[in-house]
Amino acid sequence: MPSIKQFQVTFDCAEPERVARFWCEVLGYVVPPPPEGFASWDAYQRSLPPEERGSWFACIDPSGVGPRLYFQRVPEGKVVKNRVHLDVRVATGLVGEERLAALEAERARLAPLGAVHVQTQYDGHDACITMQDIEGNEFCLD
Repeated sequence: MPSIKQFQVTFDCAEPERVARFWCEVLGYVVPPPPEGFASWDAYQRSLPPEERGSWFACIDPSGVGPRLYFQRVPEGKVVKNRVHLDVRVATGLVGEERLAALEAERARLAPLGAVHVQTQYDGHDACITMQDIEGNEFCLD
């Protein structure tokens, strides 16, 4: 059986492009080039039937290391806690006050983008901050 070499993380959301651009800012990802034959994403969107316009958007890691993130429009809103979430690893290798300070700095950077602070967990050694993206999806600063 061949091993899987690539995967993408898919988000169900109401506004795919808006949520994708939020995650581009969080992770340093970029919007990929438009499909072949189109000069821009706007030109591509105009080529679609009206009911399909804005139904999905994606972003990619410019280094090619991280997974592609895919955002698809769904009719229902988020009603329960995520079963899967992203851990944004901003304080790897740090402990104690140094770790907490790095996490708090990232929390402060993301708040103006629309991220919402949910909870900070800190035991004097380890820390984690739970947040929500602009549509209420939970993620952790780790």
